[in-house]
Amino acid sequence: MSVRGLPMTVPAPGLPKRVRIHEVGARDGLQNERATVPTAVKAEFVHRLAEAGLTTIEATSFVHPKWVPQLADAEELFPMLAGLPVELPVLVPNERGLDRALALGARRVAVFASATEAFAKANLNRTVDEALAMFHPVVERAKAGGVHVRGYLSMCFGDPWEGAVPVPQVVRVCRALVDMGCDELSLGDTIGVATPGHVEELLTALDEEGIPVGALGVHFHDTYGQALANTLAALRHGVTTVDASAGGLGGCPFAKSATGNLATEDLVWMLTGLGIDTGVDLGRLVATSVWMAGRLGRPSPSRTVRALSHEDAEGQEGRKAHKEQ
Repeated sequence: MSVRGLPMTVPAPGLPKRVRIHEVGARDGLQNERATVPTAVKAEFVHRLAEAGLTTIEATSFVHPKWVPQLADAEELFPMLAGLPVELPVLVPNERGLDRALALGARRVAVFASATEAFAKANLNRTVDEALAMFHPVVERAKAGGVHVRGYLSMCFGDPWEGAVPVPQVVRVCRALVDMGCDELSLGDTIGVATPGHVEELLTALDEEGIPVGALGVHFHDTYGQALANTLAALRHGVTTVDASAGGLGGCPFAKSATGNLATEDLVWMLTGLGIDTGVDLGRLVATSVWMAGRLGRPSPSRTVRALSHEDAEGQEGRKAHKEQ
C-alpha cells in the first residue's frame, strides 16, 4: 500500500531528525468503542502494530471494569503480549490499578490527571488537587520499583464545560506531576480545540517553568482539523514524542465532544515527507488499520488509510482486468 515515490521527502529547518510515536490505538482507541473487541483481536492488533515498527504501544488500562468495560480483560490481554520487543505502557488510575499492573510485570505505567476542575470531577469524581493527591503514592511506589511513569494531562487547551483553559492553570498541574516524579508528560488536547499559536504559548510557558521539552509529549485530537498543524508547531518547539492512534481510533468516553485521535498514518505521512525518521513501515501500518476497521465493521477515519487502501484496491482491480484480457 503505497504511492510510488510519495510523499517526496523535503526536509524543513528547525525540526527533529527522529520522532518517537506513542501509539495509543489499543488503549485510548479501543476504550471508546461501543462494542467490546475480543481479547484475541486486541492481542493481534498490538502484535501487528509492533511488526509495523512502532516501539511504544500503550496496551491497556487497569481501571475498574465498571468505568471502562471495553478494557476489562487487562489481566488476560497483557500476558499475551509478553516477549514483544517494544515498550508496553498501561494506564493505572490508582494504587489498586498499579498493583494489578505490577503483578503482571508492567514496567511502564501512566496516570491520568486533568487541568480543569470540571473534567476532574467528570472523570475521577475528585477535584484537581484531590486527584493529584491520589496519584502521589502511585507514582512514588512505581518509581521506587524502577518503573517509568507517564503523566497524562487532559484539557490542556479547552474544556467542554469551562471553555478556555488559562495557560498558568495548565502549567501548575504540569509542575505538580513533575514534582511528584513523573518521567514524562503528555499534553492532551482532549476536545481538539488547540491551534498552533496556543501550542507554542503553552510550550513556552513550560520552558519558563523549567520543565524540559524532552520530557514532553503531545496528544492532539482532530475535531477541528488542527491535529497535524498543532503537531508541527510542537515539533518546531523541540518536542520529539507524539501520541497517535492507528486508523484514527478513539476519543474520550468522559468528554462527549471529543472526536478521534490524530491518526498514526496521517502523522507518519507528514513526518516522512519532512524527512523525519519514525521507524514505521507505513504500508504495514495501513494494512493493520484496514484489518482492524474490518473487525470493527466500519471504515477508518484516517485520510491516509483511506487514500492508500483506495490506491491499493484500484491497483488490484487493474491487475485483475489486465489478466482477464
